[in-house]
Amino acid sequence: MKLNDENLKIAIQRQGRLAEPSRQILKSIGLDFEYHQGRLFSPCQNFPLDILFLRDDDIPEYVQDGVTDLGIVGLNIVQEKAAEVVRLDCLGFGSCTLSIAVPQKSSFRTVYDLEGRRIATSHPRVLQRFLEEKKVSARVIEISGSVEITPSLDISDAICDLVSTGSTLRINDLEPIEVVLKSEALLIANPRSLKDSRRRQLMERLRVRFQGNIRARRTKYVMMNAPREALEEIKEILPGMKSPTVVPLAEEGMVAIHSAVPEEVFWDVIERLTKTGASDILVVPIEKMVM
Repeated sequence: MKLNDENLKIAIQRQGRLAEPSRQILKSIGLDFEYHQGRLFSPCQNFPLDILFLRDDDIPEYVQDGVTDLGIVGLNIVQEKAAEVVRLDCLGFGSCTLSIAVPQKSSFRTVYDLEGRRIATSHPRVLQRFLEEKKVSARVIEISGSVEITPSLDISDAICDLVSTGSTLRINDLEPIEVVLKSEALLIANPRSLKDSRRRQLMERLRVRFQGNIRARRTKYVMMNAPREALEEIKEILPGMKSPTVVPLAEEGMVAIHSAVPEEVFWDVIERLTKTGASDILVVPIEKMVM
């Protein structure tokens, strides 16, 4: 099987924390492809797209060099590689922080306490830039893996590594003291591909799907019953896309109201709705949302 030169190409992580979510989001936007462990690429059956499965560190450079048109990769890797790519969309998964952590029993409490100390990391470029901004002179030690063990081996006094839940730090008797970078999965593009009218058109078709998926995951569909007299007040509360759907009920003076509510204000909206007399509130997830 060979790659089709006419097809759009996207690189995603082969293994690691973004691998499964990246495959899932591609499936969720309707792309039909096969994945098997060890497979390096897979063509889509229902879209002119080839999917390449790569090491996360390689993705920004593959996109920069035009080997692939698009890539899904963490912001931390994009900044570490300093690749010349276009950041298109934040994809709403893979959230983590690149943080400086120190031994729990140490006296270090801020990054300024690490003046003249050793910090081990797999993100030397990002860390060095952060230290320069803070005007802290520390020795950055580049480590490709198992960064957490370096303080106990007296290789470093502190580490700078990705933190999701913090459980790995706790297991190794470490605690975070400074956030260097907040990261999540990004959709990135090759600048030259964006200038090619055909490839740009295909990328825009994919972005509509990605954005519909992102909006759906950040929104809840709310259905409720309410007194008709409270309708205007409820319309003021609901931050939906447009006017909510209102349906008369068999019970005199009551209506059913349907609306989409953003996740970040969901509970505040629900509390305010109940005070208007809204009842029987049903909340369901949204699979897709195309504006």
